[in-house]
Amino acid sequence: MEVTNTKRRHLRYWNFQKLPDDFKVQPGLRTTASSELTRFQNFVKYCPPFDIVLDGLNVAKMFPKARESQVLLDVVSQLAKQNLRVLVLGRKHMIMPSARWRKDEMEKVQKQASCFFADNISEDDPFLLYATLHSGNHCKFITKDLLRDHKACLPDAKTQRLFFKWQQGHQLAIISRCPGSKITFQDILSYDTVVQTTGDSWHIPYDEDLLERCSYEVPTRWLCLHQKT
Repeated sequence: MEVTNTKRRHLRYWNFQKLPDDFKVQPGLRTTASSELTRFQNFVKYCPPFDIVLDGLNVAKMFPKARESQVLLDVVSQLAKQNLRVLVLGRKHMIMPSARWRKDEMEKVQKQASCFFADNISEDDPFLLYATLHSGNHCKFITKDLLRDHKACLPDAKTQRLFFKWQQGHQLAIISRCPGSKITFQDILSYDTVVQTTGDSWHIPYDEDLLERCSYEVPTRWLCLHQKT
């Protein structure tokens, strides 16, 4: 059930230079102040490629009972310990001291990661995708957002399917967090979740009835059929 080398090459080189330009005209970027958009584009242009791009506000709110700045710090610290170049995308209210956003914790975040705090972004996702694609195929991103709006804006069904496959191979999910302990990430699968055959056998991915999962998550169950001889 491994992805073929041809598919890997197709996805690896799939429009990585073209897509950032495409996202410049998406609704989320159109509604952003031109000065802020220019500031962001220059920021990304002059930064070295990133390994991980975080939707900071989204990640910080993944565990509602915990303080947002502490959650974000835990995630960034763990990634930084792996010598990964991390970009945190957020909003300026995150660096205004408050009960939910402690100054000392946010200062630690900024010491361990590059950070871009926007004044007023109607949508964070286009910035997240722009920075990820600009950094190259090795770069992963973290957000709980399903990115449905962006798939819907792509020009045709083929491009939407390719984006979905790219999303599956680049969007990291946080499974759990223990205070003061390790963040658990869901591994990105190395195989493709489509019907696969070896000639006399078939492997069909499926979901249990009523199972809910994110669009970038893949079925974990397979129906295996073998032709009788």
